[in-house]
Amino acid sequence: STHASKIATMNSTMLARSGTAATSVHRHQVPVFGVLANGRSVRSTRTAYRPDVPGASAQRIVRSVVQPASSRGKLQCVAAAPKDDFRSKDPKDVRVLVVGCTGYIGKFVTRELVKRGYNVVAFTRENAGIKGKLGKDDIKKELSGAEVRFGSVLDKQSIRAVAFKEKVDVVVSCLASRTGGKKDSWLIDYTATKNCLDVGREQGAAHFVLLSAICVQKPLLEFQRAKLKFEEELQAAGDITYSIVRPTAFFKSLAGQIELVKQGKPYVMFGDGTLAACKPISEADLAAFIADCVQSRDKVNQMLPIGGPGEALTARQQAEMLFRLTGQKENFFPVPVALMDGIIGMLDFFAKFFPAQFEDAAEFGRIGKYYAVESMLVWDEKAQKYLPDA
Repeated sequence: STHASKIATMNSTMLARSGTAATSVHRHQVPVFGVLANGRSVRSTRTAYRPDVPGASAQRIVRSVVQPASSRGKLQCVAAAPKDDFRSKDPKDVRVLVVGCTGYIGKFVTRELVKRGYNVVAFTRENAGIKGKLGKDDIKKELSGAEVRFGSVLDKQSIRAVAFKEKVDVVVSCLASRTGGKKDSWLIDYTATKNCLDVGREQGAAHFVLLSAICVQKPLLEFQRAKLKFEEELQAAGDITYSIVRPTAFFKSLAGQIELVKQGKPYVMFGDGTLAACKPISEADLAAFIADCVQSRDKVNQMLPIGGPGEALTARQQAEMLFRLTGQKENFFPVPVALMDGIIGMLDFFAKFFPAQFEDAAEFGRIGKYYAVESMLVWDEKAQKYLPDA
């Protein structure tokens, strides 16, 4: 397989957990890149294997065999009960719990689910947003149409008593560390997300949709390791189905540069601007794709890398587009990658003696370098290269 998560062929005679029921396996085309605003038109597809799901009457199914990028050849096979009846219901009869609903993508996902008519529960802190600037009334206004409930994803009892006070069919997690710091990454990307999964399984949720990131294919950073650990535990759970969405870069990453270019200032890039490429996806397109994962059977137990339509663009190509659109003369400010290496090395040195003050700063430097030199595209582990046309 050339995808971040390799999908293996499953023995069609494999028995389910009951030891008696067997299931067949067939090829199924899964969308990868090129989602439009309606979330349905795609640029290409990939062939994956998934269990044949005969419907709500099925007693058992055998889950797809999924090999995470980090498993290095270790094959996982997990049996799971389908709990499939919610997929045939009208959206208004499907309760969807969204955690991370006040985050950058979480807000778009919550609104999209509301627009589609789902019974949406948005679970969040009382003071959310950057530095807790949003109060209860602000949050309710931003997430109009959803039932907003307040509690903590770090407290299982809060999740259990508040978020799951009625039966939830699907959990959608848009939780993500805001900083990418080491402690914060494990606290949010792993622990908080795992809390929601644990309580969801305990309370009978049928499906878990995870917003992850395409960069976990090459885990060099702490937040990537935290996300991968949770992905692996979600796949191994066995009693809940999943859809793991790994988006590429967002257009938000260009926003700061746009204003600078419009003012006639230079476009800042690393090296010559051709070190990395991506297929930026809009917030609305990504939200639509995530909403599709709630009831779409073809996205059950799948790893789903997703990006915008068109060709992969380097930083230099993005800059050239901005200059053309704004009518400004091309003006580049290249930053040597070696400069970043020097800064990271210095911060790592000081972190040995003053970890509280410098450990996260060094990690932020590594994050900056990663996005400067690594493409946000599907990674071919075997060929050791990114696939611009995947």
